[in-house]
Amino acid sequence: MSLIHDDFLLSNGAARHLYHKYAAPQPILDYHNHLPPQDLAGNRTFANLFEIWLEGDHYKWRAMRANGVAEEFCTGAASPKDKFLAWAKTVPHTLRNPLFHWTHLELVRYFGITDYLEPKTAEYIWDKANALLATDELKVWGILGKFNVKALCTTDDPTDDLRYHSQLRDSGLKTRVFPAFRPDRSLRVDTPTAWNEWIDRLAAVANTDIRTLPALLDALDKRHEFFHDLGCRLSDHGLNHAFATFCSDAEAAAIFDKARAGQAAGVDEYHKFATYLMLHFGRLDAKRGWCKQLHLGAYRSANSRKLSELGPDTGFDSMGDWNQIETLGAYLNQLESESVLPRVILYNVNPVQNYALSTMAGNFQDGTIPGKIQFGSGWWFLDQKEGMEWQMNALSNTGLLSRFVGMLTDSRSFLSFPRHEYFRRTLCNLIGKDVEAGLLPEREDWLGPMIENICYGNAKAYLQLPD
Repeated sequence: MSLIHDDFLLSNGAARHLYHKYAAPQPILDYHNHLPPQDLAGNRTFANLFEIWLEGDHYKWRAMRANGVAEEFCTGAASPKDKFLAWAKTVPHTLRNPLFHWTHLELVRYFGITDYLEPKTAEYIWDKANALLATDELKVWGILGKFNVKALCTTDDPTDDLRYHSQLRDSGLKTRVFPAFRPDRSLRVDTPTAWNEWIDRLAAVANTDIRTLPALLDALDKRHEFFHDLGCRLSDHGLNHAFATFCSDAEAAAIFDKARAGQAAGVDEYHKFATYLMLHFGRLDAKRGWCKQLHLGAYRSANSRKLSELGPDTGFDSMGDWNQIETLGAYLNQLESESVLPRVILYNVNPVQNYALSTMAGNFQDGTIPGKIQFGSGWWFLDQKEGMEWQMNALSNTGLLSRFVGMLTDSRSFLSFPRHEYFRRTLCNLIGKDVEAGLLPEREDWLGPMIENICYGNAKAYLQLPD
């Protein structure tokens, strides 16, 4: 039997029934990913398996480096085929790494290939996959239809002109594609050269002159409105930890002026300015009815030499261990005290803090909507079977799993939509085991709708994306 079969990851009858009847038929709402808008708008055709599978996948690069593969075959100048062959040599060494499951799930779902990827099958898989990639079914729009993707949200800088989203809105593509507002660069007054370059780009797209802090706040509001008009309903922030070093308008203005003059902010100044802007973003999200996503805890670019050689997001990030809780609580509390706390999804990359974040979410539920503050899905290093189970167990024990808004890909690859299937199978197996053990009632009228809602319905209702 192939590793990937109808009942993959489903260990009992209840799990299999819940998955096949309730989870599998649900469409996909992929509300956080890093897919390139230009590829979506252009209905990209991928020339080969490298382009769609390896081109920007730092998960695979990390595994290849750990297997002794030279950088030439990861991000370097080797040919696309040679990079693929290097990956094929690595795959047999990924046993028990989620990459082994994902690799073969993707080969089956996209290309109908049930063979294991290894050196002796690599040529055949390369040729068969490349031939299929030339067909309309595996162009970008074909992939979206194949996996029943109803909507997806990319991740976009406030300075982006969103031209591709404009094209997509008018394209006739059945999948709705929306931007998400990612203003992380606005905070970085500790790196004034890069920050000032970003501020100048913001001024240009906002058609304004940003010489003062109020002018910056106004420009950000204009861009927030511009994103809203193109269907954006989510902001997103990638932070080491939440910021809660509160300061006055005058203090923030002084820090702005210093950075605008090219002087780096000190640590305390940086934290004050970041807090000030994060509160501004919270108010903007509340004003326009958006959901705020807080991705917390990643330790980024640990390898400075590789950062200088290859740039960021190339596979040299890991889990951090900052104390998230006091600052996160103070930040959420400040917005709540002003009656401007928007819907919030909290993502955590360090499982040590799962229970802390899931209980923090409970502090700010207010009865206005189900699950207003969400403990988000297993993220980054935790978006695998065990990490998903840890997240759902913490949420189940401290909140309401039934109100969970489910999975996302967080991916740059159009081959990643089976991550939703992987999550759904894991979810159904978790619930099915409890049914079989007598820990949950055999109430299909409860369990079936719960599974459907976690897979799709909750996210659709919660995110309030335009129809």
